[in-house]
Parts: sequence; structure tokens; C-alpha cells
Amino acid sequence: MERNVDTEIQFSGLKSGIYHYDYTLGDSFFSDFKNEKILGGEVFFDVKLEKKERLMLFFFAFSGKVRTECDRCLEEIDWPVEGNETICVKLSDTETSDDENVVILPESAFKVDLAQWMYELVAVSMPIRCIHPDDADGNSTCNPEMLKYISEGTENGEWETENGEWETENGDENEEIDPRWEALLKLKK
Repeated sequence: MERNVDTEIQFSGLKSGIYHYDYTLGDSFFSDFKNEKILGGEVFFDVKLEKKERLMLFFFAFSGKVRTECDRCLEEIDWPVEGNETICVKLSDTETSDDENVVILPESAFKVDLAQWMYELVAVSMPIRCIHPDDADGNSTCNPEMLKYISEGTENGEWETENGEWETENGDENEEIDPRWEALLKLKK
């Protein structure tokens, strides 16, 4: 994968010690991963590598903004992201690890690419649901045209729950109930 940011670190020639790397990830970096949630952005990474003889610790600190779609009105929105994470890299031909923060590389490895880790750290730092924030008066800053369509749905007995799902009001109380559920409804009363 060709990128405008070189995220590979050749560690085979490095002596034991601490090394610092700075990265600025832009639209072209995020477009390589083809995620529908992250459309682009600008995220700054400060990576500290603590190299030991058979072990490397990568300390990631990042902050910036990614461009995504508002889950309510579908317009683009810049979403702030930030975080810190540590990944331990061990060199071993026999050892395995179930820990997501421990990576085992073969003894023959001489470099590591940080791109996937950096991308995943940004993706995981985003909330499940991204919505335009309300203004100072508590009014939504989403696209007013889309909000009009959403409010039309609520007039028809549909509404959006707190977790973003749509529910429909069942106004027909004379509807015949399955006898298996009727006994449960009696318990509810």
C-alpha cells in the first residue's frame, strides 16, 4: 500500500534506547483503509519507541479531527479524536499472545509498519454514534431539511430512541394477541 506518510520503522539497526517519531495523517492515509465511518481528517501522532533487546514498547499519543457522517442528518461533520495507547512487540518464533496489546513478530523481522495500529486507534476512539452538537439554546445544528423529514416521521407515530433506533407506535389496541403472550401480559398488570 503506497502512502504519503512512511509509517514503517526499521528496528533491526537500532540500539537499545528511546526513539521519537511524529506523524501527520491526512485524507490520503484514511482513504487507503476504505472505511465508511472515517471519510478523512487530520490526526497528529506522537510515537515513542522504547527498544530493548527482544522487546519493543510503542507509546502512541494522538489528537486531531476526522471527517465522518452525522448519524442523524447524514451531512459531513468533523469529529474530534484523541487517545493514548501502548503496544508491546516481542520477537519470538514460538510464543503466541491472546492480549490485543501484545504483538509477536518472528525472529527474522527487521521492521514494523505502524499504519494499521494507528488507524485502529483512531477508529476505536470514535463513538458508535456521531451527531451534530446542539447550539447554545439546545437546538440541533443538523441539516434543517433532514430534521423536517425526521419530524414528519414522529407525526406518523415513529420516533428515534436514545440509541438511534426507530420505533413505531402501535395504536391498535383491539388487535388480536397471540395466546402465548396473553398470559405474560396478565402478569404485567
